[in-house]
Amino acid sequence: MSLDTALNSLGLPKAPADTRVVVAMSGGVDSSVVAAMLAEEGYDVVGVTLQLYDHGAALAKKGACCAGRDIHDARRVAEEMGFPHYVLDYENIFQEAVIDEFADSYLGGATPVPCIRCNERVKFKDLLETARDLEADCMATGHYIQRKMGSDGAELHCAADANRDQSYFLFSTTQEQLDYLRFPLGHLVSKDETRKLAAKYGLGVADKPDSQDICFVPNGDYASVIEKLRPGAAEPGEIVDPDGNVLGTHKGVIHYTIGQRRGLGIGGLADPLYVVKLDVDNRRVIVGPKDMLATRTVPVREINWLGDGGFTDLAKREIAVKVRSTRPPAPAILRPLSDTEAEVELLTPEQGVSPGQACVFYDTGSTRILGGGWIWKGG
Repeated sequence: MSLDTALNSLGLPKAPADTRVVVAMSGGVDSSVVAAMLAEEGYDVVGVTLQLYDHGAALAKKGACCAGRDIHDARRVAEEMGFPHYVLDYENIFQEAVIDEFADSYLGGATPVPCIRCNERVKFKDLLETARDLEADCMATGHYIQRKMGSDGAELHCAADANRDQSYFLFSTTQEQLDYLRFPLGHLVSKDETRKLAAKYGLGVADKPDSQDICFVPNGDYASVIEKLRPGAAEPGEIVDPDGNVLGTHKGVIHYTIGQRRGLGIGGLADPLYVVKLDVDNRRVIVGPKDMLATRTVPVREINWLGDGGFTDLAKREIAVKVRSTRPPAPAILRPLSDTEAEVELLTPEQGVSPGQACVFYDTGSTRILGGGWIWKGG
């Protein structure tokens, strides 16, 4: 193929009709629009939806992805737009790679982010391999993030709409995966644009509400899910101050998270108390004043580096980091300790930093995501 062959809208040097794209379809408006858009442009689209858990029990549940209704919605979009659609049973993989770790991590006093593990271990691993088996040229998703070509290859960048940006959940995307993935919605400036496109294509999901919860945690009730997965996990214990003085009792450590203030059941105190530590082994919830939540040094491991050069080539680097999805990136200094571990110094201490959360690295001079890792112990 000649070097002057025009690139199509997905950055590949062939005609859309000769370009097979597997679209990961959750049944929501975002991935449905991606599939419809690419089908209209003439691409050889194949839709794939993952059945991640027993959706029979989830049919009536609103606001969560991957349930039976969502599979039906994805199939209907494929029928409307005239491309093949497959449902793959990934229940066992999802159970082992995501749900079990979520339960164990939560029981260990961490605050896990299972959506990241799902992207890392299921969607961008097993599903991506399935796309290759189907001889697809690339795989597209409805994530709000941008893939841009830089001097050394594909780069990951924040979405144009900061309110929709999903970079926190995609930091563990490897360079090899990034070379194969496409994110057609990342340049849109608002969710309204996506819904207008859905209406333009006549999709029945145009007005479907966004999913709010983790797909296997209805109504955000983590504790009830953990109790089902790990019977006996909600054993009672003591609520103590930093000196070990007993202030009250609790119904199980799994009902608490670092930084929590409400629901402690401790009255009559002059100053509010927050959960500052979870002692799982001794079934103790340690509470203290708000200033005890402030963290400046954050140990990070399992690092995925998407910046230029080798990670350990850096002595240190000024970056911006997110230690939770709802916070904007904050100035920090990154100090590599090995290929997969680092120490992150927050220039302004953050409150409520918890093991199990992700620490995502951003370039201070651009929208580029440099990778990230997992916070593994208190700072």
